[in-house]
This record gives sequence, C-alpha cells and structure tokens, in this order.
Amino acid sequence: MNQSGITDANGARLYFETAGSGEALVFIHGRGLDARMWDPQFEVFAQRFSVIRYDMRGFGRSSVPTAEGYSHAEDLHALLRFLQVQQAHILGLSLGGLQAVNFGLLYPEATKSLILVGSALDGFICSNEFLGPFGDIEACAKGGDVKAANQLWLNHTLFAPARENPAVEHKLAEMFGDYSGWHWANKDPVRPSDPPAIKCLHQIRAPTLVLVGERDLADFRAIADLLARDIPGARKIVLPGVGHMPNIEGPEQFNQVILNFFPYPTVLHVI
Repeated sequence: MNQSGITDANGARLYFETAGSGEALVFIHGRGLDARMWDPQFEVFAQRFSVIRYDMRGFGRSSVPTAEGYSHAEDLHALLRFLQVQQAHILGLSLGGLQAVNFGLLYPEATKSLILVGSALDGFICSNEFLGPFGDIEACAKGGDVKAANQLWLNHTLFAPARENPAVEHKLAEMFGDYSGWHWANKDPVRPSDPPAIKCLHQIRAPTLVLVGERDLADFRAIADLLARDIPGARKIVLPGVGHMPNIEGPEQFNQVILNFFPYPTVLHVI
C-alpha cells in the first residue's frame, strides 16, 4: 500500500513514503539529497518489498535540527515504530550508509540486513581531497548564498562521474537546488556513534553487502575495504563504470546486484 506523510520522531518532523508489501526495505539518502534519489529503485523494489524512503532530519521535506542533540538512527527507529515495522533491511548511500551502520549497531534486533553503498563511517578520517572544498561551501552558505554553496557541492570531485551523464547531473542539480543548506551554515548537533562505529564493526551480526563504485573517491573505496574486512561475513562488490551515485548512474546494474544479495529468488520488472 502506498503511503506518504510526515510523522513526529523525537521532536523532529520526518517526511516519508512507503510502497509495496513484504519484508521492509529502507532507503537512506546521502548528504544534500533527499528521498527522491531513490526514484530508480522505489517502485521497482516495491514489487517485492515493503519499501520505505524518507528525508533525514534537516533534508528534503523534514524539519531542520534544533539546538538539541539528536541521532539519525534514533529518528529512523521512531519512524519504523510509527509504521509498525519491527525489522527491516537497511540500505544507505554515503551519509545514509554511515547512518545505516549506526542503526545496525544501536538496534541489531531491528536490522534484518545492511546494504552499504559508497558509505561514510563514523571515526574514519577523510582526506583533503574530500574535505578541502567544504570550507568554500560553508563560507558561501554562511554568507547567505545557499544556491552557490549547493552548486559548489554539485561541482565537488565526488560527483564528477555522475556529471558526465546530463540526465544524472540534472537529477542531482534538482535535489541540491532544493536543499536548504542548513548543514552548510549551522553547527549540526547530531550525536556521532559512541564509541565511533569504526571501532565496533565486529559487533555487527546482520548479513551485510558493501557496494562501492570503481570510480568513487579513494576515501570511500578505503571505507568499503574496512567495512568488508571488519564486519563478520560481509561481502564487497565493486561496481564497474560508476562513481559515488551508482543507483542513479547505473540503476539496472545496481538493482540487480541488490537482488542477488537476497537469499531467495526475486524477479522484478524495470519500470
């Protein structure tokens, strides 16, 4: 059954959409993006799963953070309680992957599996190649030019492979263009995992698939190696020909790899 709406989650208002029936599969978006990034997956996977996508606090149609500390993992748990979902497959990309890991550590009983795509990771020290442009991005936003800040984010080397395809670039530009830029201009009171997730990966027991584009930045390829090494039984797949946004850059390849991860036969039709 398709449903969309806004629910309270620990004092935040979270926008969400659901579709389909069966086991729950949650999609978590990346930084500056929103639930729309999963358009190439949402209706397709709804043929087999009860799919859930939502805007994290501060993104899309969800409310921005207040001065109070919060946890994205706790927000997701509150959303699942509202939807009466006890256990779900959790799929996250980039910042969404980081939050998927944190969710799996904090709520192992609610985590049926983890699918981590170009994932970030609490406790990993990123390179200047990735972090260097953030100074200019934040300066633009704090100076009141959020549009320019979001354009700088789109121009980041991280999205160079995605920008090669005009349709993919347009999709990203649309979402970045709608982003409020709150995180660029404000200090985010989000609580990181404690202890850092990088030190706790061995505690994860959920079946885990680690995906990374062969053209992704070195930081994210290194994180994928760490996740595959330290999460018991994790499987890593390098997706050929794509960068940091494989679900949009090569959706058919991406969708098939996800399907192959599940231990039961599934045939979906491209929509």
